[in-house]
Amino acid sequence: MKKTIHIPLGSQHISLLEPIRFKFECENEKIIGVDADVGFVHRGVELACTRSFEFKQVGYVVARVCGLCAITHSLSYTLAVEKLLGYVANDRIKYLRMLMVELDRIHSHMLCLAHTAENAGFEALFMQIMGDRELVMEVQEAISGNRVQFDYISIGGVNRDLTSDLCDLVRKNLTILSEKMEILTGLFDNNWSLSLKYKGVGVLSLEDAYTYNALGPLARASGLATDVRAETSDFPYEALGYTMILESTGDIHARNFVRLREIVNSITMCQNIVDNLPVGEIQEKVKGKPKGEDIIRIEAPRGELFYLVRGNGTNILERVRIKTPTFSGIPAMMEVFKGSQYADAPAILASFDPCMSCTAK
Repeated sequence: MKKTIHIPLGSQHISLLEPIRFKFECENEKIIGVDADVGFVHRGVELACTRSFEFKQVGYVVARVCGLCAITHSLSYTLAVEKLLGYVANDRIKYLRMLMVELDRIHSHMLCLAHTAENAGFEALFMQIMGDRELVMEVQEAISGNRVQFDYISIGGVNRDLTSDLCDLVRKNLTILSEKMEILTGLFDNNWSLSLKYKGVGVLSLEDAYTYNALGPLARASGLATDVRAETSDFPYEALGYTMILESTGDIHARNFVRLREIVNSITMCQNIVDNLPVGEIQEKVKGKPKGEDIIRIEAPRGELFYLVRGNGTNILERVRIKTPTFSGIPAMMEVFKGSQYADAPAILASFDPCMSCTAK
């Protein structure tokens, strides 16, 4: 006999300690309907950027939107303002900014894979991945001075240079991490409980990825070739070894492997950056006050991060609008849950790598 029940997942749940709630309609063990509520928290960051802070300070404010992709938020805002001011950074500044963004991608993806292992019951592997992640965190702290909100990017450049000693640290730590990634990839490729049993689970088809505007690894695991790094002219990604990572099956296993392979590709790019760092100043004077409107798209670890900045020629901006990848991806996430077993919901959720801190801005 079929029995229909409603089960909440979040915001206080062992699998989702974030300000979002999914409400499942289940027929026995099968999820047949999904609703989502993302309205638990509103921090007023956008309003504060146009009321309480001058435009030169806002880059440090938006870095507080998210602890995982803080550098991407500050870079997106800074690029938008620099375009309004008619400034183009030199190659050294571009390379240093790219380095921090790709390091951010590595540590964010590793956090997701650690949670994936934890949800599969591999507590020891969770601790191992988090320990290996410290190799990246150490580099980020050495370069910027902080482990989380880096406050590294500023209008007209960056706040710290990369010395020869820091270059050596980057090379050493990333070489070690590259070796560890080979072992980790083998575990995800061969272990039944960790990853193989999730083949065919939580599938987002290519057609649904298009329909629901999926972003980032969620989209690329379904074969949807979308990555701002392949489209932007702001940074020389292809010259530094960027490759778009695609899988085709759209399941949990595919999402794991998109992140694993993207980590390896980001390591290669970071190594190429420090080996080919151009000569130049790290901070250049930028004159004027923002007037007009511009938009910027940057590929954050979870997908496209969109910033709109509007200035009126004064120190206080008229509008700052932030559209985060997790918020944009929620319709696709809801679709993936439908038809799945409720017991697989925590593993599916971990494979989304949701960041509700970004969404509750």
